[in-house]
Amino acid sequence: NLAFVLIAALLVVYGEPLAAGSGIPEIKCYLNGVKVRNVTRLRTLFCKAVGVLFSVSGGLLVGKEGPMIHSGGVIGGGVPQFQSLSIKNFKFNIPYFRSDRDKRDFVSAGAAAGVAAAFGAPIGGVLFSLEEGCSFWNQSLTWKTLFCTMTSTFTLNFFLSGTLDHSWGSFSQSGLLTFGVFENCHLWTLVDLIIFILIGVGGGLFGMVFNAINTRLTIFRLKYLAKTHKIARVLEALLIGFLTTVVAFLTPLWIGQCRAILDENSNSSLQRFLCPPGQYNDMATLFYNDQETAIKQLFHHSGMHAWTLGLFFIFFFLLSCLTYGSSVPSGLFVPCILCGAAYGRFVSSFLIFLYFQKIKTHIYLGTFSLIGAAAFLGGVVRMTISLTVILIECTNEISLSLPIMVTLMVAKWIGDIANHGLYDIHIFLKSVPLLEWEVPSIAKSLTAIDIMNTRLKFVYPHTRVRSIVNLLRTTAHNSFPVVTMKLPEIESKSKLASANLRYRLVVSLPQIFYSCFAVVNQEIISYEKFNEDYPRFTDIHEMNFDDLNLNQIMVSGLDVTPYMHPCPYVVHPDSPVPQVFNLFRTMGLRHLPVINSRGEVLGLITRHNLTH
Repeated sequence: NLAFVLIAALLVVYGEPLAAGSGIPEIKCYLNGVKVRNVTRLRTLFCKAVGVLFSVSGGLLVGKEGPMIHSGGVIGGGVPQFQSLSIKNFKFNIPYFRSDRDKRDFVSAGAAAGVAAAFGAPIGGVLFSLEEGCSFWNQSLTWKTLFCTMTSTFTLNFFLSGTLDHSWGSFSQSGLLTFGVFENCHLWTLVDLIIFILIGVGGGLFGMVFNAINTRLTIFRLKYLAKTHKIARVLEALLIGFLTTVVAFLTPLWIGQCRAILDENSNSSLQRFLCPPGQYNDMATLFYNDQETAIKQLFHHSGMHAWTLGLFFIFFFLLSCLTYGSSVPSGLFVPCILCGAAYGRFVSSFLIFLYFQKIKTHIYLGTFSLIGAAAFLGGVVRMTISLTVILIECTNEISLSLPIMVTLMVAKWIGDIANHGLYDIHIFLKSVPLLEWEVPSIAKSLTAIDIMNTRLKFVYPHTRVRSIVNLLRTTAHNSFPVVTMKLPEIESKSKLASANLRYRLVVSLPQIFYSCFAVVNQEIISYEKFNEDYPRFTDIHEMNFDDLNLNQIMVSGLDVTPYMHPCPYVVHPDSPVPQVFNLFRTMGLRHLPVINSRGEVLGLITRHNLTH
C-alpha cells in the first residue's frame, strides 16, 4: 500500500501540485472566469489520471470520480487547441477556438463528460456544469454539452460492456459507479418521508462537522506543510496511508462480528477474514472490498450489525476527512456516498430495533442507505439539482426523486447555517477571486467608487515604445485604460478612449523591434497572428533586446488603436455594487473602468475588488 501511495504523492509533489485533490475547485474557478495556472495542461492530466490509480490502489479512502471530472476538463480544453505546452514540438496552427470563451466552453463540456462517464449520468453532467461550473450559459452551450455527455456515456458503456462481460454492443455498464437494482424501493410512506427529512438534518450536521474539521486541516497544511520541504508532504501522504491500513486491519479483528452467509448470490463479495467457514466478517466486508462493492453491500444486502455500522461510519468519516486535501489525487464523491450509506443503514437498523413488529415489513434498507448517502454527500458539497439527477440516473429509480430532493435541500439548508460547501471552502482558503451567484451582503450598500482601484496605469493611443516596455516591465496589470491626452487648462483627468489587454501590447512589440517601422507606416498585425501562441503568450521579461538597436527602437512610435477594444464595458462611480457584480458574473469580465459623466477615468474594478 505504501509503495502505491508513494508513487501517487511523488506525482503530485514533484510532478504537478495542481493534481492534488479532486480538481473540482480548480475547474469551478476556471469556468467562473478565473485564470488558474496549469489547470488544463497535459502534465496535470497525466499526474492526475495516473496518480489517482495509485491512490485508490494504495488503499486510501478516496474516489476516482472527482479526478475524472478534472481530467475531462483538461481533455476538453486541450483537444480543440491541437497543441501541448508539455510536448514542445506538438503544435498545429489551427486558427479556430483560440479565445478564452471558446476554451471555457470546451472545458465545461469536458467536465460534464467526466461526470457522465463516472456516474453514467449524461443529464446530471450537464446540470453539474450549469450549477457548479459556468457563470455564463447559453442555449447553444446546453446542447453542445449534452451531446458531449451523451457521447461520453455511450463510449464508456460500449467498452466496459465489451471488456467486462465480453458482450460488445449490449451496453450493460452505464458508468464506472453503479448502484445495482433497487427492489421494492417504491415502498416509502409519508412517515418515511418525515424520517428522510430528519436524516437530511443529520446529514447536514455531519457535513457541517466534516467541512469544519477539513478546513482546520487545510489551514494547517497551508501554514506549515506548504512552506516546508516537499518531502514533508510526501511523508504526510505515507503517514495517512499507513494509518488507513492499520485501521482497516485492526477494526475487523477487534470490532467485526462473524455472521452467517444467508444470500449465496453475494458470497463472492463477503469477506470471511478469520471467521469459520460459512460465515463472514461484517466490518471486513466493508473495509476489504473496494468502495463501490461496499456501497452495493449497504444498499442491497442485509446482515450488517448496527454496532458495526456506527463504528464504521466514525472511522471512515475521520479517515476520509483526513485524506482529502493531502498531496495525492483524491475524489470526494464515493467516500461521502459510502459514509452516508452506512449512516442511513444505521438509522434503518435503529428503527427496526425500536419498532420491530410494526415497521420491519415495509422498511427497505437500501432506500434508507441511499437517502443517507444523499444526505451526507449533500451536507458536504452542498449541491442540489445536479446531485439529485446524478443519483436518480445512477439508481434508475425515478420513484426516489422526491425523497432525494427533499433530503438534499434539507441537508444543504442545515449545513449552510455554519459554513459553505467543501469545494467553496478550499477555493476561499486559496484566496481565489471566485464570484458566487449572489453578491456578498456587506457590499449591497456600496457603490463602484467605494471599491474601485484609483492607482491606475494608462496607455495613450500613440506612444513611444520605451514607455510601453517600461510599463509592462514595472507592472503586472492585465488591462490598461487607453486615454486621450488631457488639456491642462480644461480637463482635470484624461478621458477614456478604449481599453487594451496586456498580451496585445506584448504581441505588438516585436513587430516594431524587428521592422523598425515608424508610426505612420506601422504594419497592422492580423487577428490570427495575435492568437497564434494562445493561450501562452510571450512574457515581456522573456524578450531579448540585446541584439537590437535600442536607441532607434525605443524612440519609435507605436499606434495601439488597431489593437484596443473600442467599446469596453464601463460603469458610473455611483453604480451600485450588485449591478457591477452582475456585470462581472454574467458577461465574464475581468476588468471594468469607472468613468464619470464627462468620460474621465476615475478608477478600475477587478475581481479582487469584488471578493476582498
